[in-house]
Amino acid sequence: MSTSDTTGIPAAAPSSEAHPRFAEALRELGLQVEVRRFPEATRTAAEAAAAIGCELSQIVKSLIFEADGVPVLVLMDGSSRVDVELVRSELGAGKVGRARADLVRETTGYAIGGVPPFGHRTKTRVLADRGLLAHPAVWAAAGHPHAVFRTEPATLIELAGGTLVDVREQSA
Repeated sequence: MSTSDTTGIPAAAPSSEAHPRFAEALRELGLQVEVRRFPEATRTAAEAAAAIGCELSQIVKSLIFEADGVPVLVLMDGSSRVDVELVRSELGAGKVGRARADLVRETTGYAIGGVPPFGHRTKTRVLADRGLLAHPAVWAAAGHPHAVFRTEPATLIELAGGTLVDVREQSA
């Protein structure tokens, strides 16, 4: 029988299913989370939710934006879109837009579709949308487009060094 770890979720043996950089970040943080790998890609939130069998809003999207030329990570639930204008306002930036694929890889060390919420190559400012707290558990990428892990949203935000904000696009 496994014991509970700092995520409040039963601990599992560290998994080799995660990207090596992310697995190292888990070890450095002393976390033992189960990383699940799927034969089909979990590159998009919809693909991940279908593979896991959870609600789309339980998927955490780790999105890199560029704010006045500086990379910023935004953590958003899978059923919502980021309101770029709210991000711009939150950061006090002049211009905010989605980062190019090469900047995402350079900043995080991961390809789009596999970017985890922490364990990046460089230290980046993190904004976490408050909507992530709506679920007792969420799923996020584990550094690879086929791998995910589960944790409590408050723990995830803390590990990512995120600032809790409201940057979700509001539907009309």
